[in-house]
Amino acid sequence: MISRSISQELGVTTKSVESVLKLLNEGATIPFIARYRKEVTGGLDEVQIGEISLAQKRWDELEKRKAYILEAIGSQGKLDDRLAQKIQHVTDLSTLEDLYLPFKKKRKTRAKAARDLGLEPLAHQILDQKGDSPRYLAKSFLSKEVPSLEKALEGAHDIVAESISELDWVRQKFREDYKKYGRIKSKPVKAKMEEGRKYSDYFEVDDLLHRCPSHRFLAINRAQSEGYIRTSLEIDYDRSAYPLKKRLIRSGKNPAYQFLNDAFDDAFKRLIKPSIENEIQAFFKEKADLAAIETFDKNLEQLLLAPPLGQKVTLAIDPGFRTGCKIAVLDEQGSILTHSNIYPHPPQNQRRESLDKITKLLRQYNVRTIAVGNGTASRETMQMLRDLPESTKPDIYLVSESGASIYSASELARKEFPDLDVTVRGAISIGRRLMDPLSELIKIDPKSIGVGQYQHDVDQKKLQEKLDLTVERCVNKVGVQLNTASMELLQYVSGIGPALAESIINYRENEGIFKNRRELLKVPRLGEKVFEQAAGFLRLRKGTNPLDNTAVHPESYHIVESMARDQRCTIEELLGNPSLRNKLSLEKYQSDKVGLPTLMDIMKELEKPGLDPRGEASVFSFRHDIATLDDLHKGMVLPGLVTNLTDFGAFVDVGIKENGLIHKSQMGEQRHVHPSDILGLQQEIEVEVLDVDFDRKRLQLRLIKK
Repeated sequence: MISRSISQELGVTTKSVESVLKLLNEGATIPFIARYRKEVTGGLDEVQIGEISLAQKRWDELEKRKAYILEAIGSQGKLDDRLAQKIQHVTDLSTLEDLYLPFKKKRKTRAKAARDLGLEPLAHQILDQKGDSPRYLAKSFLSKEVPSLEKALEGAHDIVAESISELDWVRQKFREDYKKYGRIKSKPVKAKMEEGRKYSDYFEVDDLLHRCPSHRFLAINRAQSEGYIRTSLEIDYDRSAYPLKKRLIRSGKNPAYQFLNDAFDDAFKRLIKPSIENEIQAFFKEKADLAAIETFDKNLEQLLLAPPLGQKVTLAIDPGFRTGCKIAVLDEQGSILTHSNIYPHPPQNQRRESLDKITKLLRQYNVRTIAVGNGTASRETMQMLRDLPESTKPDIYLVSESGASIYSASELARKEFPDLDVTVRGAISIGRRLMDPLSELIKIDPKSIGVGQYQHDVDQKKLQEKLDLTVERCVNKVGVQLNTASMELLQYVSGIGPALAESIINYRENEGIFKNRRELLKVPRLGEKVFEQAAGFLRLRKGTNPLDNTAVHPESYHIVESMARDQRCTIEELLGNPSLRNKLSLEKYQSDKVGLPTLMDIMKELEKPGLDPRGEASVFSFRHDIATLDDLHKGMVLPGLVTNLTDFGAFVDVGIKENGLIHKSQMGEQRHVHPSDILGLQQEIEVEVLDVDFDRKRLQLRLIKK
């Protein structure tokens, strides 16, 4: 049942779901399944496999809740076969809780107080609607504790209202109507309107809930939580209640009609509305969270997979005004060679001395690359660097420093550079980000990198789970050099984790570099299962087997060896030699366990062994005559770099302090396409200035060329 249910939910074949669940239960990781078990899964990618894994967790939680509810109702002696079967066949938590609601132990409610007075039989008689009026029926229930008809009818009313509020089909109808027709409305808190001007777009909201974009919903929630607006969820109650009342209350000459109608209205207003609205709020908040998390996830993946500069001597600068610019020179491996300070900007204004110092370092260490952090004083620093002597000819890159300060003050940074100042560590991190963004960014909590939207407002547990999967996916997509990788990088390799990463580092330090992948099995606590999961994602540049520097899994080495024998050549000769590879007939190498997907992947590796999928970093220049918002006017065309992507558009750096916004309506693509499907982070584009709001320091742009 679980496989079929997940299959229907995700639109994946039941067979593929069953295969993925079997592999996951056997301890296989998502990257391994996606890369090396394509025949079994039908070619599902990491995202689809991850969704199946999450669906299984949701299903397991639902089954645990079912077991608890069945036991709880059974212990009350109220579980019959019909109810048990109904509970067993439920596929969503809301419906399950509706079924359990009448059996929950209740706190002291008005209905419970009425039951304690013995008025439950009266409520049932009124609900039966057999022709007697409620007042007539109530006469039989007068007592010392219930001295009047009004007291009896009031108690019966409370019991009937609570009973109606616990009917699963009533709750489900209102739930569906809130989802389909519910509206979210807001009003400003007048006393805080001026203070909350940044939320002015949300002062007078009246949106259909299901059409309210995720970023708008989260912004409304934030404005409300900060006390600038008040919100409400509303439906057309009469329209929703009419079919329910018709089903529950007999029409015509029914003496109990008005009593039951009033009880129904009370049930909705006092009992159903608050709980369903909380549930609907949570439902749409979860949807908005998932959309925001998905946006953050896409942005993070693009950042992690940004093209690396590679192993080049690099001079990194962490710019600043009063405290100066911190300089660090790094060798090809990212190790620090020297560091210093310069003070080219106010108040010191030592521009000439700063240029001389940088020139000296460039020549001393034969540096041809400069990385400049994009924070405070970055524009002024880039401007200064243009005056470096032509003889040095450095390539100058502007590097995002989001989260660099978090890393600089972290325990990891202190461990790496115990004798260096926090600011120097920041410069080192900026340089390393240019050389290899993935290796450096994984040292920082993804939530501190500064991309996405409303990341502090969404479910933090779900956000962390999603981002951890993304980091793992990116690390394994690129592959990791076994003999040089840091522990932080190794722990994300399929099947390894922090403890084994530390063991690998210790083995490397004590026994020397690894000579081949099989040597991994000598690492303490690293067995065959972990080796199976990890080996294909670990690389060895100068190993004893040339295939160790490719994504070909050791379990498939025999296939490549067979190919080489058939062509009467060595494996080294087969790698990167199209004339030999073109003679191969893949059908010959197929078997029960090896299909065309695996063989096609092997051929790609043979064509370009060890190819980095990230490409190469490129130099980008802003317009030299643009420094502040005052330099811009409507109609100007500018080069820019995409710095963030959200549901509603893209933020772009055009060379000034303030980022401009390209609303998705100004991207010239289909209306419902997400901005991340059009643009990528750090993509070089050309934009036109649509509007400059000097008061609010906002810049509106239109995409011209990408």
